[in-house]
Amino acid sequence: MSKGKPLLIIVSSPSGAGKTTLCKRLLNEFSDIRFSISHTTRVPRANEVDGRDYIFTDKDTFDKMVDDEQFVEWAHVHGNRYGTSHGEIRAAAAQGMDLIFDVDYQGARQIKSNYPDAIGVFILPPSIDELKLRLSARGTETPESLEQRFKAALGEIAHYEEFDYLLVNDEVNAAYDRLRAILQAERIRIFRNGEVARKLLE
Repeated sequence: MSKGKPLLIIVSSPSGAGKTTLCKRLLNEFSDIRFSISHTTRVPRANEVDGRDYIFTDKDTFDKMVDDEQFVEWAHVHGNRYGTSHGEIRAAAAQGMDLIFDVDYQGARQIKSNYPDAIGVFILPPSIDELKLRLSARGTETPESLEQRFKAALGEIAHYEEFDYLLVNDEVNAAYDRLRAILQAERIRIFRNGEVARKLLE
């Protein structure tokens, strides 16, 4: 855990690049980092718990939060609203926790505009052929939906320059080592930990 300011780490990728696997490994290893819990207007699924998976709310409440500028970022996705509140970041800071955000490039852009110190990591597949293979291997897509996902993935990749790090997930253990290294290096940046040195000088 960083000793000063908490680290906000945004992890984005096209579908099929392996983001979820890498983030879960990070959370399993480090007890002082957690996923940011988003607000959503969609109905909970059978295995979902309010406050753990999402903060489930109604559209009127969500819209009022938007009007009151309580969200760091928010978006309409498949007919529902999703958003990250400033309160979620304050709560994590009070707990001494760093936060991982699982958002697309638009969400990343909004977070970084509100919190310029946030770090963006974009995860890439090793090749377009491998991306197609990973998407089709799920076995849940029709040819039409597979093509839509592929086009959406290319659209996401086109925004890679908006991030601070590019991480190619060619082999999962090596990719995880790189993600882990980013976390550890960012945690000891001077602007997050300068207070430690200042106290020594006093």
